[in-house]
Amino acid sequence: MCRPDFFTVSYRINPWMHPEKPTDTLLAVRQWESLYRIYLDLGFDVRLIDPVDGLPDMVYAANGGFVIDNIAYGASFTYAQRQPEGPAYMDWFRANGFDVRVPENVNEGEGDFLLVGDTILAGTGFRSASNSHHELAEISGREVVTLELVNPSFYHLDTAIAVLDPQPGFVDPNIAYLPSAFDEAGLAVLRERFPDALLVNEEDATVLGLNSFSDGHNVVIASRAKDFERQLAERGYNPIGVDLSELLLGGGGVKCCTLELRR
Repeated sequence: MCRPDFFTVSYRINPWMHPEKPTDTLLAVRQWESLYRIYLDLGFDVRLIDPVDGLPDMVYAANGGFVIDNIAYGASFTYAQRQPEGPAYMDWFRANGFDVRVPENVNEGEGDFLLVGDTILAGTGFRSASNSHHELAEISGREVVTLELVNPSFYHLDTAIAVLDPQPGFVDPNIAYLPSAFDEAGLAVLRERFPDALLVNEEDATVLGLNSFSDGHNVVIASRAKDFERQLAERGYNPIGVDLSELLLGGGGVKCCTLELRR
């Protein structure tokens, strides 16, 4: 995770961002600290990367890379404003003992790569290039399934899919998703692979309810995603709501603030 000490919205690279509107950095920090405390209370080992002045989106740590089997596949961002984040995260991975692979193709880390069981779901259409999917498949030795995103408000895969049972080897892992975020080919894949998936409504998706983190039982979600909360509870999960409304002004939520380090 990365504290949002320098968070602001000074440019526009997604539909959520409106630089003409004010942001409250101190509020963003307080909300982020609430998420951080939730993780600590759940017993998670949380590592922090130092924020860099001039990189306000660095708080969205999920975009910093994709880590599996101690291999850190670095990020290569689409927009110039975020491109310095890639080397900053790769430097942190190296300093913390990960095997860093410098990307040859544009990708935005866990924003577009989601591990579901032993399979990696990979988004394209707005940010990560589809050839990065082939690159990650070669690096990880995992099956990588390409999904085309079609709604610009859900420009990263982690805004349109929530992984509910994330552990490799999990029997019949499940997800939740927003159907309108995908083209018909992607929907066919999701319906075939995840027939019992939770289908989330537009209202909950618009507060980035799907941009959530699950350990297989506890699911940390946007506190305003009430119907998704209900669905999770009915399926036996423990939804935990958190208010990250200030960070939503930059287009991020719970998952965006959370990069998983899989040793």
